[in-house]
Amino acid sequence: MAPRIPPLLSIFLLAMVAGACPRVADAANAHYQIDPVHTRVAFLISHAGFSRAIGTFSGSHGVLDFDPEDWSGAKVDVTVPIATLDLGDDKWRDKILDATFFDVEKFREAHFVATKIEKSGEASAKITGELTLHGVTRPVTLDATLNALRRHPLTLRKTVGFSATGTLSRKDFGMDAWKSVVADQVQLIIEVEASRTHNDDDAVDKEPEHVDPQSQ
Repeated sequence: MAPRIPPLLSIFLLAMVAGACPRVADAANAHYQIDPVHTRVAFLISHAGFSRAIGTFSGSHGVLDFDPEDWSGAKVDVTVPIATLDLGDDKWRDKILDATFFDVEKFREAHFVATKIEKSGEASAKITGELTLHGVTRPVTLDATLNALRRHPLTLRKTVGFSATGTLSRKDFGMDAWKSVVADQVQLIIEVEASRTHNDDDAVDKEPEHVDPQSQ
């Protein structure tokens, strides 16, 4: 007769086994590195009602864990270097980067971490996450579209591309100067490319060679 395992020991052993086994969503996710060259964050904001000023940030970096069959298990962690701001004019850029607005000497980066991803269409999803900007963390929701997931024709690495849009209130992040000239609502436009990491390359061939978002 096999020895009887005490109930508390059974629970402990089950917990150890469960902890050693990754969740299905995590296991299915492929690991991608954000491509800083082909990733761009842009914002549009009303300039006294005459036009919408356009600024862009380059050099964003981070990671994306993604399974096209189950977006809910995806992970997004992106850092945006604020000093890369481009407004088309150096004096204007310097003013926006000083303590009046971004205060880049104190707050050099913006950081976004997804907390919830809900698929909203065949190739789209709402991505809610925590955005840390100007030393303040607030929730922000992005509407994202999967453009393509396939092997890149030049690098031959599996690459995924997304477009995303969203809005935020600049005063929510402590940037409320020049209210009569600069609007509060900021429109975000984001273009992202990410490639499979070298450590994950042994799993590349297990994926479909091409994912067409329109056919899902």
